[in-house]
Amino acid sequence: MSDVKKVVLAYSGGLDTSVIVKWLQETYDCEVVTFTADIGQGEEVEPARTKAQALGVKEIHIEDLREEFVRDYVYPMFRANTLYEGEYLLGTSIARPLIARRLIEIANQTGADAISHGATGKGNDQVRFELGAYALKPGVKVIAPWREWNLTSREKLMAYCQQHDIPVDFSSGKKKSPYSMDANLLHISYEGGILEDPWAEAEEDMWRWSVSPETAPDQPTYVELTYAKGDIVAIDDTPMRPHEVLETLNKLGGDNGIGRLDIVENRYVGMKSRGCYETPGGTIMLRAHRAIESLTLDREEAHLKDELMPKYAEVIYNGYWWSPERRMLQAAIDETQKNVSGVVRMKLYKGGATVAGRKSDQSLFDESIATFEDDAGAYDQKDAEGFIKLNALRLRIAAGKGRQQD
Repeated sequence: MSDVKKVVLAYSGGLDTSVIVKWLQETYDCEVVTFTADIGQGEEVEPARTKAQALGVKEIHIEDLREEFVRDYVYPMFRANTLYEGEYLLGTSIARPLIARRLIEIANQTGADAISHGATGKGNDQVRFELGAYALKPGVKVIAPWREWNLTSREKLMAYCQQHDIPVDFSSGKKKSPYSMDANLLHISYEGGILEDPWAEAEEDMWRWSVSPETAPDQPTYVELTYAKGDIVAIDDTPMRPHEVLETLNKLGGDNGIGRLDIVENRYVGMKSRGCYETPGGTIMLRAHRAIESLTLDREEAHLKDELMPKYAEVIYNGYWWSPERRMLQAAIDETQKNVSGVVRMKLYKGGATVAGRKSDQSLFDESIATFEDDAGAYDQKDAEGFIKLNALRLRIAAGKGRQQD
């Protein structure tokens, strides 16, 4: 007999997690508590309640976490200008620590013995969910059905649904997308189908959030983003909460064909994976943030921050949000943002998000020094001679010893 009496399941209401509810009830003879998070995936989450009730679930948690998601996870990540392997804006990765935290909190509230998720044994999400869970509750039991059951194909899942009268939308013969998709306020991802061939171009009708750059408007859209300590607090002088900022920029970016990405990435579990992503708002945010930092950060501060960024990105991608190294890096990054305030004007046009202007009361740009016109003595060009000679000293000594470079 199982020692698991109650388990909290991260529940979407889709095929996989609906099967998992029944499988947990049968395999572990336990009570299942469901948790469904609205993090801006663009679909109504309330139907998950009806589906869970039909499966005999008595305790159902459905929460709107959009503001918390952007404020406490997306915004801190964007202060670092985070990109994994130079391209990926980490849309899936950054949602997992929040879901893991709520799973553990609900487990504690309900007295559950375990948590469960629907991530497969091939992907990164199993790692992210479980590293987060163990960091927050070291002794928690994690049940990962995809690593235990033999329901290894869609056909087997559908047969299980029919056998157990599981009410799933797709079981009615409704056409299913050929792609495995994950969405939240930051992005939507696509994997599987023809994308498993890295040579195959993504089909145009796959994309959900953006028009193609070719069909985007012929006139550019300008938008002004106001920053306070590294975070966007207003768009076109209208104050907005963090999730409202991202919703607005997603719409503006998508309408202008911005934010599409097609990459082959290195998963933490060891394999390469080809995925396509739409991150319209995040693409605008990244470029705008670098623009305001270019005015307000000291050179060495900015360069050191850029050196730290790949490590910070790797930490998040691999699932270590709750680790001491992420907290250490975050503290350093947040320290750099104290003076990152001002306004950036962005030009959105046919897939491009370019900086059209930036200004800040904290700007370190001194026009009187940088000018090509008469600087009235603000900068003595003769000083450069000694600067160059001192920096060339080691090169001159090596060259004098005959250590010429080919």
